[in-house]
Amino acid sequence: MSAYKQFNTQDLIVSPLEVNKGFRILGNALTGSDIGIDRYLGKNGTYFSSGSNLTGKITGQKLSEVLVYDSIKHLYYSNFISGSGGFSANTATSSILLGANPTGDTSILGTPFTNYYNYIPTTLWPNRKFTTPRLPLATKTNSPELPTHVGVISIPSKLFGDYIQPNSFLIETFISGSIKDDGEGRLLWKHVTEFDNPFEITAGNIIYEHGIITLFDDFTIHTGSLYGSTSYGTGTYGGGGPIPPRLDSIIPFIDSANVTMSFSSSFKIYETQYQCTINENEFNYSLNPSIISGSQIVKKFSGSDIINENTASIGKPQDFVTSSYFSPYITTVGLYDKDYQLLAVGKLAQPLQSSPTTDTTILVNMDR
Repeated sequence: MSAYKQFNTQDLIVSPLEVNKGFRILGNALTGSDIGIDRYLGKNGTYFSSGSNLTGKITGQKLSEVLVYDSIKHLYYSNFISGSGGFSANTATSSILLGANPTGDTSILGTPFTNYYNYIPTTLWPNRKFTTPRLPLATKTNSPELPTHVGVISIPSKLFGDYIQPNSFLIETFISGSIKDDGEGRLLWKHVTEFDNPFEITAGNIIYEHGIITLFDDFTIHTGSLYGSTSYGTGTYGGGGPIPPRLDSIIPFIDSANVTMSFSSSFKIYETQYQCTINENEFNYSLNPSIISGSQIVKKFSGSDIINENTASIGKPQDFVTSSYFSPYITTVGLYDKDYQLLAVGKLAQPLQSSPTTDTTILVNMDR
């Protein structure tokens, strides 16, 4: 009989399996070669006037402040710039008033456009409120806009895998407090002195599947504002309690070495299970060469002459192998390709005796 057996389709089962790993990184370790988490401070402006101003904490990977600001704005906030309250703006629509001929057709109700895909992780309030440039008070019409910025933390995919686990991101400083995600792609902040208070003030967004964290310091929206003793919208009514402090600056989260960041990664692997079924009439003979007699020809010396051992029994199975009660033990399973090249070897924890009366199934699991 052959020592090989072909797998059928039903012998293979492929199952997805999601695995997670938690990280907690301190200070300067963020920029280590084995970590590579970079932090940027993007600023508004034009590339021609300030494109040479670079930002970033990793030497050799610095980017233009203007390009960081514009890239984040385009990728994650383009649908929300003209919206209000952190919601996306309505898609512009138009109609065609038909004329006598195509040149007489008239477009009314604006120009249609397609909204960009901004990687929204929630169907709830997305709160994608982007920091836009502001004009100074009592300004002239030609006065320059006030500078504004956005903090960006970029976690490499080698750490977060497929995406960052929701409700796992936290960054802390001894200067500006703590920021965590709420599981819906929003970042919440609390002051460094508010140890027992909840995270209430929105401070940016997290793009789980890209490992991108955006931070802003001009958010004044209170997620837990009080109406008596109950939250009600974004206003405070009835003197129910003090308004939480406002996030003054995101710069310590970007520039300070005294930060602690933690998050959990998520990665999907695929487990392939091979069902190696041995029928009762298969693999009932051992492949171990020790069952064959005379695997080495022994020679005897008699004086100066060499006398060969009797070779009449060389190459014959040992007597115990020919017994009707003989059942070999299985210790190893090998997987081969179609050209009979060995691809993988599996060792059993203990020898398994083959059964002459029932089928035996050995499960081989491989992760990839």
